[in-house]
Formats: sequence, structure tokens, C-alpha cells
Amino acid sequence: MITNLLVANRGEIARRVFRTCRALGIATTAVHSDPDAGAPHVREADAAVRLPGAAPADTYLRGDLIVRAALDAGADAVHPGYGFLSEDAGFAQAVLDAGLTWVGPPPAAIAAMGSKTAAKRLIAQAGVPVLDALVEPAEADLPLLVKAAAGGGGRGMRVVRSLAELPGEIEAAKAEAAKAFGSDEVFCERYLPTGRHVEVQLMADAHGTVWAVGDRDCSLQRRHQKVIEEAPAPGIPDAVRTALHAAAVSAARAIGYVGAGTAEFLLAEDGRFHFLEMNTRLQVEHPVTEAVTGLDLVALQLAVAEGEKLPAAPPPTNGCAIEARLYAENPAHDHRPATGILHRFELTVPHEEFGGTLRLDSGVENGSTITPHYDAMLAKVIAWAPTRAAAARRLADAVARARLHGPTTNRELLARALRHPAFLEGRLHTGFLAEHAADLTAPDDKGAARAALAAALADAAERRTPLPSGWRNLPSQSQVKRYRATDGGELEVRYRLTRDGLRADDHPDTELVEHEHTPESVTLRHGTIRRTYRVARYGPDVFVETPDGTTALTVVPRFPDPAAQTEPGALLAPMPGTVIRVAAAVGDTVTAGQPLLFLEAMKMEHRVVAPADGTLVELRATPGRQVELGTLLAVVKPSVVKPSVVKPSVVKPSVVKPTAVAQEA
Repeated sequence: MITNLLVANRGEIARRVFRTCRALGIATTAVHSDPDAGAPHVREADAAVRLPGAAPADTYLRGDLIVRAALDAGADAVHPGYGFLSEDAGFAQAVLDAGLTWVGPPPAAIAAMGSKTAAKRLIAQAGVPVLDALVEPAEADLPLLVKAAAGGGGRGMRVVRSLAELPGEIEAAKAEAAKAFGSDEVFCERYLPTGRHVEVQLMADAHGTVWAVGDRDCSLQRRHQKVIEEAPAPGIPDAVRTALHAAAVSAARAIGYVGAGTAEFLLAEDGRFHFLEMNTRLQVEHPVTEAVTGLDLVALQLAVAEGEKLPAAPPPTNGCAIEARLYAENPAHDHRPATGILHRFELTVPHEEFGGTLRLDSGVENGSTITPHYDAMLAKVIAWAPTRAAAARRLADAVARARLHGPTTNRELLARALRHPAFLEGRLHTGFLAEHAADLTAPDDKGAARAALAAALADAAERRTPLPSGWRNLPSQSQVKRYRATDGGELEVRYRLTRDGLRADDHPDTELVEHEHTPESVTLRHGTIRRTYRVARYGPDVFVETPDGTTALTVVPRFPDPAAQTEPGALLAPMPGTVIRVAAAVGDTVTAGQPLLFLEAMKMEHRVVAPADGTLVELRATPGRQVELGTLLAVVKPSVVKPSVVKPSVVKPSVVKPTAVAQEA
């Protein structure tokens, strides 16, 4: 019987496992890196063991240190969570060799599924349809997907649309895979741009019982990383669903699987499906299966690890559950991960007596610091309802109303996707977010302008003396404030104090309702419509909230520091990180968009590209160099200098394009 469980992971999955342990009366042990010393999962555990260092390779990927931590803390079992060492057969064996209970599948099953190419061959022998790995791809096979054989989550993965691109993309995928997974093995398979990503939750015991615990649709992905998942997968004919479940069970039996796992499939438009891979662990999206079945999958993992036998069949599914992954990232800059202090993180969970079933799994809280060392996921928000439409509406509203003050997030993209007609109609495929990008990421210029006005008026209220800011005995010039939006553009606000109250010069139909004018709340009237804006400020950063969402702004100083200005063509580090390789040299002629160097931060690889055609005249990046946010990396001198055109709303930094995401997909 397990009495003390160590979770070899961090963040929300560690907290999730601890929650079940508390319900079962099992003591808990956490491990943590130095940046995580004050993290919620550390405080919630009964004991915590330090893993010296910050980088994953020095901490959460050190199996020897984790086994030693379990022994030193008196733990008698290890749960791997997901990511990090969760699918490392060597780590699983080391746990068992130390006399500890391993809460996961047998090392042999992990090893059998550890290589996607070997797994495909094994599963094909069990009669499950697979997408064949292509040895010598031809023109007729395009488009192709280059994939790392030893890992997932989008790392080492590239879409190739012409054979001319293939050699370069293979080399790039191999380099990324070697760094991420310790193996540079990659392979090619046909890419189905409108296929659906459907997976089956598995649970098996050591007595021969294998469950197919329903299915999930995980088609809404960005760069092959799941963003929105739901259970059950909508719109699948009963015959196809039954066949999917049977194939998943066959795959599990073929490798003698025990514990929780997931078989992933690609479902074509014609109803045919192909096995992709088996994840030999708990999935990030497991809460949606728990919501529709009432099961506690972690409790089942622990029971199976203790040798218990599962009932003959799992419970049926009920209703629909949808999960949205909330990331710290900037959608305006190709979803570049964001770092910084999360000043406020609040999501209201409705009371059960009102029919609200909303769940939050998070590794952060008010005051948490989002560092560049780990993936950018802040939380998972899960909504259940009797119908799919009701679940989508409940989840979209919860995400939109969440109070998130700190690094930029993908919150607006999530809310828009959940409310999009194509999503509500079930027209899902892995290219959904790219296909509807214009609708999902279009800037709300009018909303941003009103948010900036509210911010300016709240600031005026905070600085109010016996006479309001902007008050003049005679008509005078307007008060002016400028703000920078998350897309880099600037917003200018002009307002005056009139006999009828404060009025915005550029918004003749908008006036302030004077009696509700405070530093924290501003009510604006737009014609006959009144809206109240909540305003919070942290130094130069301002967050303006309405029921539709939050607008993040940064105050532009009236007198900018000349030392902070950079020369044209300068490329600055978009976040703290490590230079992993350079792709150009000083003196090279470069073209706009050409990669000059690559940074690794938040378990992602980022390209830093030339902003224009020209010559690389300065390069301060060398492999292995640690850089801070805003560090000058390179300077490109444009080949043709054109007269500048002043456009206040289009001041944007250099483009940095992430190529893949390491968070488990």
C-alpha cells in the first residue's frame, strides 16, 4: 500500500496528483528547482526536496536526483506526471530498482512505444491501421510531416510542402529532436491538413482488464500543440467510434499495457483512421474524461499500482466537457511565450447549486513569476454541461471574465475560438486555428481605444487634487496620454474637462459618467450604452477589464530615455533565454525573414530573423550565451533606406517566430 507519494514533476500536474492523495490519505513529497522554491506545488506538499539549479536538464530531468529525493524523504512510490521523465523507461526501471512503487506502465511497455517508428510497426502487427513512415517521399506524397521518433509536443516536427524544402527541414528537426529527446531520429509521413486528432483514454490493470474510457477530440492545435480539447469527440458515427475504441484496446494489449495511457489517431474526412502514437502516461487533457465519466484517473492509477483489479467496464459518458489551455504568450507576435510577474490570477468557479461545473487546474497564483525555464502553460480551464453548446458557452465566458494581470496570454483567442460558428457546428480539424486566424486574432481597435480612454481617466482620478486633473478656468488644450498595446502599436488619448464632465476629443459620442469616476472604475457612455471598466495598474503596466475581456497597456513616458532608443535594424532578445546556434556571420547579405540565430526559452526554439533585406553588420550572439530580455543580439543594415513614414499605431518590434513547442501535446 502506498503511504507517501513523490511526484517527479512540477506545476499544475503536481498539484493535481496531490489533490487526489489528500482525498485518499496519502502523504506527499514534492521536488523543485531553485526558481520553483516558492511555487504552489511545493507549499502544498507535506515535504519538498530541492533539485539544485534552474534548467530542466539539471533538475526535473535528473532521474538519479529524483530517486534519491524519494528515498531521503521516505516516499515509497513515484508518480511521474507528464512531460519530463514520464515516458523514460530507464527512469521507471530506476524507480523499481530502488524498491519504490512506480505509478505508471511497465518499463518494457514504455520502451516499446518510445520510438514512434518502432511503435507503428508493432501496432500494425496487431491489425491497427497506421500511417506508414515514408522512406523516400515522392511528389505525390506531399504535403509531408517530419516528426521526431522519440518525442512529441511539436518538437522536432515540421510541415513540408515541397521536396526542395525537405533536406533542410529534416536537418532542423534532427537538431531539435536531439536536444529535446537525446535522439536525432526523425521520419516522414503524409500530412493530412484537414484530419482530426482523436484519442482514446486507456486504463489497464495487471489482471488483464483493459478499458477504453471514452474518447477526446484534440484537433484545435497551434504548431502541433493542443489548445482546446473535448470529450466525447463530436460528430463521429457510432461504428467509427466503436472501431476506434477497439483499435486502442488492441494496441494496449499488444504491448502488455498497465496503467493510464492514451492511443492517438488521425481521423480522415472519409471516416478512416490511422494510429499515430501511444502516450504511456497521463495526458494534459485527462480532466475532460474525468468530467464526463465521474472517474478520478489519478486514483485509478494509484489503485492499479497497488495491484487492485479494475471493474469489468468503465462507466458510460455523460454530457460534454471542454478544456482550454491558458498560455502566457503574445498572439500579436506569433504567440511568442511571455514572462514576468502574474500580479493577479482569478477565475470564478460557479457554485454547484446553480448547475455550474467549472474546474481550474493551475500551477500558478497571484504573484507567481513566469520564468523562461519551463513551458508557458498557466492553467487548464475545464467546463462541463449536459450539451456541447452549453459547455462551450460556459467555458468561453469563464475564460473571458478571468482576471489576468501580468504577461500577455492567449485568453482572447480561446474565447473567440469557443464562440466561433465553425467550432460550435463541430467542423473541427488540425488546421482550424490557422484557417480561422483572421477571425480569431483580428485586433479590436475600437475596444482598445476605449480601454485606453478608461485607463487615462482612471489615472486622472488617481492624481486628482481638490481640482480635477485637466481643470482650467478658461478653455485650454486637451490632456494627452499615450499607451503601448501588446501588438507594439501606440494609442493616444486626448480628453478635456467640460461643463458636462470629462469628454474624449476623439470620441465625440463617448463621455464619462462623472459620479463613477475612480482610480479603479470608470463608466463610459457610448451613445445610449453604458459600460463599466475596471482598471488596475502595476508600475507602467495597466490592465483594463470589461465583461468581454482584458486589455493590457503600457504607459508611454512623456519624455523617453534617449539611452533606451535602439538603432534601426537592431534585433533585441524577446525574452530571457540561451543562444543555441547562429545561422549567419557579420558581413553576410541577408534577406527579410531569414533566420540569423536561434534562442531556446520556455522549452521552445525561437528563430530571430532579419527584419529587412540588408547586411548583417553586428552579431553579439554566440552558442551557449545566456541573454536577458532586450539584450542586443544583432544589427542588420538595410540595403535600401526608404524615407520613414510616421504611423503611431504600427510601432512594432522585430519579428521572432517560434518553430515548435515542447509542452506535451
